[in-house]
Amino acid sequence: MERETINALILAGSRKGQQDPLAMHTHVSHKAIIPILGRPMIHYVAQTLSKIVNIEKIAVSIEKPVVVQDILPEYIQYLSAALGPSASVVEAIQTLNTPLLVTTADNPLLQPEWVNYFLAEAEKANCDIAIGIALKEQIERDVPNTKRTYIKLADGAFSGCNIFLFRTPQSIQVAKLWQTLEQHRKQPAKIGYLLGYKIILRYLLRCLTRQVLKKRIYKLTKAKLHFVVMPWGQAAVDVDKPEDLALVTSLIHS
Repeated sequence: MERETINALILAGSRKGQQDPLAMHTHVSHKAIIPILGRPMIHYVAQTLSKIVNIEKIAVSIEKPVVVQDILPEYIQYLSAALGPSASVVEAIQTLNTPLLVTTADNPLLQPEWVNYFLAEAEKANCDIAIGIALKEQIERDVPNTKRTYIKLADGAFSGCNIFLFRTPQSIQVAKLWQTLEQHRKQPAKIGYLLGYKIILRYLLRCLTRQVLKKRIYKLTKAKLHFVVMPWGQAAVDVDKPEDLALVTSLIHS
């Protein structure tokens, strides 16, 4: 069966235009250009996406394209970064349409095999939006020396893999919900109101499942969400801290 043609977006901007702490630590202006074995992080991501046959356009969302233009191939398109990743995704969907694959510049371990698996599973599910996740046990088995942030649900703890497919026009409603939640991330009461206090209570009592969460997202956005469980624990490893950078460098080197 012929795969659907998609566009891809790499998020490479700085939140609210502020310099990232890890970028400061490594003495560069943007996290996207932190060097790993002599190559900027974003170069690994762009190279992987260029190997996916059904990706038509690859765009980078960044406030200053000049930061990466000399690093990336000429066919890369540039979009202005908004104040946060969710707002940048909303604007990218409006420009590039759907289906839109989204990943981040700090995801240099990303492999073509992972992307193809993720896209195939999303198509199979016939969803509006797909989110890649890795289960805690998979991560601890494949990358035992990493510390990840886990969302702990009744049917398993997982970590995000920084890969999303906004597959249909309806998926923009999830991006807009994400944008609203991001704006209130320091106001738990507001987030509770937006998501529904029953969801928050279930989460706190460890009886919230992925299925219940998907149903709530559908009620709020009318978009069918599918979690793609990635069979590679490494897929959850991005570069946020100096120890992540050391780990990713060792994994790429090996």
